[in-house]
Amino acid sequence: MRILVADDHPLVRDALARTVASLDTVVEVHEAADLPTLRELAREHDFDLALVDLNMPGMHGIVGLRALRTEFPTLVLIVASAQDDAGTIRSVLATGVSGFIPKIESRDVVLQAIRLVQAGGVYVPSRILSSDEGPSSAPAPLGPNGVEGALTPRQLDVLACLLHGRPNKVIARQLGLTEGTVKIHIAAILRCLDVSNRTEAVVRARELGLLQG
Repeated sequence: MRILVADDHPLVRDALARTVASLDTVVEVHEAADLPTLRELAREHDFDLALVDLNMPGMHGIVGLRALRTEFPTLVLIVASAQDDAGTIRSVLATGVSGFIPKIESRDVVLQAIRLVQAGGVYVPSRILSSDEGPSSAPAPLGPNGVEGALTPRQLDVLACLLHGRPNKVIARQLGLTEGTVKIHIAAILRCLDVSNRTEAVVRARELGLLQG
């Protein structure tokens, strides 16, 4: 397994690298202190995952993150940042990354988040799901019957699997479906929730309280 850790603070970068290295005895960890170095390493190596800081030199927040997603569309990204207000977290997740880890989180939480992403899931911090974020966090109404009424029972089953971070192969096996059928259900879920990817679907479904867990 090859993982890239990118952060401009040496102590933070070292702590994250040590945490990542403990995932497995055969983890190969590379480090970068800025976006140009991250890009150079990503061109040279086939990384399984990159853990990146949102505001390191050259990154410029969401702008740099979007550029990174465009340049390396298959690179699995998790953002680790001290800028962890709900608005920032939602903006980061909306780019389609696989998770957001606030830097105040413990080593165990970091490992849990990475393992979830490795399994095909999306890590969403619990704080953005709380009810004390203010009116701006309330979802817009979605019709008289709500989203739940618009989804079929099977689509709700698939949605539950997405919320638990299960990849398509596992969803198909668990529900007795083909992977093609799972993809069709996921496409319908994205349309119904008015989102563009699985990450946004997870956030939106949790905001709406469709399923717990």
